Amino acid sequence: MKVNKKVISNLTKCYSIAPLTYEDKQYILVAAEKQDPCYLFDLEGNQVDTVWSQPGGVMSMVQVPNSNGVFLATHKFYSPNDSKEAKIIIATPIEKGNWEIRTLVDLPHVHRFDIVTRNGVNYLIACALKSGHEFKEDWSMPGKVYAAVLPDDLSVYNDDNQLELTVIKDDMLKNHGYYKIYEDDIAHCLISCDSGVYDFVPPAKADENWSIEKLVDEPASDALLVDMDGDGEKELAMISPFHGENIYFYKKIDGEFKKVYTYDTADFAHAIYGGTLLGEPAVIIGHRKGARNLLAFTYNKQEAKYEVTILDEDCGPANVFKFERNGEEVLVSTNREIDEVAMYTFEK
Repeated sequence: MKVNKKVISNLTKCYSIAPLTYEDKQYILVAAEKQDPCYLFDLEGNQVDTVWSQPGGVMSMVQVPNSNGVFLATHKFYSPNDSKEAKIIIATPIEKGNWEIRTLVDLPHVHRFDIVTRNGVNYLIACALKSGHEFKEDWSMPGKVYAAVLPDDLSVYNDDNQLELTVIKDDMLKNHGYYKIYEDDIAHCLISCDSGVYDFVPPAKADENWSIEKLVDEPASDALLVDMDGDGEKELAMISPFHGENIYFYKKIDGEFKKVYTYDTADFAHAIYGGTLLGEPAVIIGHRKGARNLLAFTYNKQEAKYEVTILDEDCGPANVFKFERNGEEVLVSTNREIDEVAMYTFEK
């Protein structure tokens, strides 16, 4: 595999990535973890706008379904030890260089969130890393998962009128990981914390409860499901423990997930993607300490084993996002540890 790299920005502590559709064109949002900007790029990697200059602290960004460029984002989550003022905001494009920013909900320590849709109803699901702290590295107050029906009209929300959330799961120590997959066209939210990996499914009707199933007990930082070996059953790929160095693959054997593969030298593993790479099932993971590599995991059917390829070295990815551009596969990576936003393309 040949990997071609293009650096598109040098954004300090670049972190979050998300696709955005605006005026019938496709764009990529990239925002920073610290008090730095959020930029809008076209699919070629050209910066076309600055959405905001500060406050930063952006862990997640998600477009509002069926909107023209409106998206939600976290603000003021600067680190696990500096996230008491975190919130979810609404960003609305007015014109180039002018985006309206309003508060949707103040939610201390909110780290990941998403909008998932079932039977025409949009749901907000939000994960708080913890519920509070009194000192640095205080983990005595576990995180929670919140949810709400997201109304079609968000124009009424601001600092003084905020969306009401409901706790749907508590006691989620180091509630860090989130990944959305689809099973039978229904969104599943894989949420990872110190007690394991959970599968959250939105209700079929707005007045019903979310379905929550625990998949494994292993402490997890992030996890996803993808059929790596092509047998029709998805493997569970996960990073363990919180900001850990271990990458595990589990297969469902006799109805339970069993660990079948370990890669244990990805210090501070963080970025994660599951899908395909050059037409083959793949999991891409980046780690932020040690060698700070961007790694691709695949399955060799002839030798019946998992394999790893280094896509880039000493880059320290925080998050990755993959899309197609004119038939070409493109991976955007926020290489946080070197303040570099990069686009990778691939050739067999």
